[in-house]
Amino acid sequence: MNKKHILLIDDDRELASLLVDYLGQQHFIVSCCFDGESGLKQASNTKFDLILLDVMMPNLDGFEVLKALGSHHKTPILMLTAKGDNNDRIKGLELGADDYLAKPFHHKELLARINAILRRIAITQSNEQQSKPQNDLILTVNNVLLDHTKREVSCHQKLIELTGTEYQILTLLMEQQGTIVNKEDLSEQVLGRKLSPFDRSIDVHVSNIRRKLLPACSNEKIKTIRGAGYLFLSGSSS
Repeated sequence: MNKKHILLIDDDRELASLLVDYLGQQHFIVSCCFDGESGLKQASNTKFDLILLDVMMPNLDGFEVLKALGSHHKTPILMLTAKGDNNDRIKGLELGADDYLAKPFHHKELLARINAILRRIAITQSNEQQSKPQNDLILTVNNVLLDHTKREVSCHQKLIELTGTEYQILTLLMEQQGTIVNKEDLSEQVLGRKLSPFDRSIDVHVSNIRRKLLPACSNEKIKTIRGAGYLFLSGSSS
C-alpha cells in the first residue's frame, strides 16, 4: 500500500503523539513540527500529500505560515482552529486553506476530512490522466480557460493561481455555465461533506475565486443568486 504522507504543524505535543499513533493505524505516515517556523521549512522543502496546520503556535502562527506558502503551494491544507472562532476559520480559508476543523475534534471526524480531501485530489488526478480528446481537457467559458492537462486557469492569457479546492469549485461552476449550482452540492462534491448551518466555507472559497479572477478578467464571472447558489455567467453580456 502506498501510504500518504501528512505534515502536522502543531505545538501541542500530546495531541501530536495521539495523532501519529491513530493516523498511523489508518496507514498514514505523519511527520510533526511543533512551531510555525520549522513547519514552514518542512512544507517548503518536502513533498507531502496533506498538511494539518494549527492556528495558535510560537514563532509563526498558522496564518503567517499560510501567507508564506502562498497560493503557488499546491499541497492541500486542513486548518485546525479554536472551537467556535468563526473569524479564524474564515481568515484561514481566505489565505488559502482548503478546509478547517475546530478543536477539540473527534478523531473520526478528522479522518473523514482527511479522506475527503485526498479522495477529491485522487479523482481530479485520475480524470486528468485518462485518455480524453483534447477538447475535453480544455474548457473555455466567458474568456476563462481551464486547462486540465496542466491544471492551470487563465483569463486573457494571464495565469491565475488557485488552490486545489478553488480549482475544483471553479471547474464545477464552469461545467454548468448558465445554471445555478447550490452550495449544498458544491460542499458535498468538493469538500466531501454536507453543508452545515452557518458554514461559510463555500462562500469564502467563491469569494477568493472572484478576487483572483477580477484583475485578469476585468469583469465579474460568478453571480450570486441569493438563497439559491452561484451561477457562472456564460457570456460577457450576461
